[in-house]
Amino acid sequence: MSEMTLFGGGNPLVNSELFKSLRDMNKTLAGGSGGGGKRISIKGNKFRLFVDGEQVSVSKEDHLNVVVVNAAAISRTYYEGTYDPNNTSAPTCWSTDTRAPAADVPAEQKKASRCADCPMNVKGSGQGDSRACRYNQRLAITLEGKPDEVYQLQLPATSLFGDGKNGKMPMQAYAKFLDAHNTPIIAVMTQMTLDENSETPKLFFKPVRSLTEEELQAAVVAKDSEDATKAITMTVAQTDGVKKKDSPAGTKTFNPAKDKIEIDEEEEVAEPKKVEAKKTATTTVTSKANVSALVAEWDDE
Repeated sequence: MSEMTLFGGGNPLVNSELFKSLRDMNKTLAGGSGGGGKRISIKGNKFRLFVDGEQVSVSKEDHLNVVVVNAAAISRTYYEGTYDPNNTSAPTCWSTDTRAPAADVPAEQKKASRCADCPMNVKGSGQGDSRACRYNQRLAITLEGKPDEVYQLQLPATSLFGDGKNGKMPMQAYAKFLDAHNTPIIAVMTQMTLDENSETPKLFFKPVRSLTEEELQAAVVAKDSEDATKAITMTVAQTDGVKKKDSPAGTKTFNPAKDKIEIDEEEEVAEPKKVEAKKTATTTVTSKANVSALVAEWDDE
């Protein structure tokens, strides 16, 4: 494991204006106000690669190293009736800011003018104790070793909310952890790990190392690329539950260094109970702290 400093003055990029300006994305991922193309799916709690709607490979590993280069605000989608992953119809209602239905939602399909007043935003309106209208967040990411290729990843509610403990941080807790250490998420190699104990698709996040200067420059270019913009832009076509074809027989093993990916169907999971995120740990990280020590701070005991 690299001994490069992740947080603190030991990294020459930390005090640069570029580094500071990139922290705005942390606020979006931490729950602040702050497409098309290739896509990674976590359907079935596995990393799956899709090309033109067809599954081409499945990873045997439960983790994947990525760089988060851009992110949309948290959004919501509502499908009337029981969700069917093979249903090719558009969602009944959707919101790009979780405050109100999107402008392009037909008036007759809106259940309320504000999400806060919507009956589909009430516990029990969905399956079990869940809400019928579900949270999700779209990320634009690049894989380790492939900084020029941008992929879309859509996180379900289970991967967004909750406290970070025992080395397991959902996205909001992870983004707050990084922000507490004055580090933009785009400057860190992030490891995504599937929760093998979850019945629905769920990811945890942790930092594994700092990016090199060359990697960071490539990430900045990717951040403003057309592919990244498409990856985080919500359209009905991206959330319509379309599944073009069944997975082909003899699906090969996912090789992040070679395989390419695109869109598959929407992952739908039961929305978790909303928990107010606790403040991040106040442990001071000195300029001599290395990645090993920081990762150990969050490792399982």
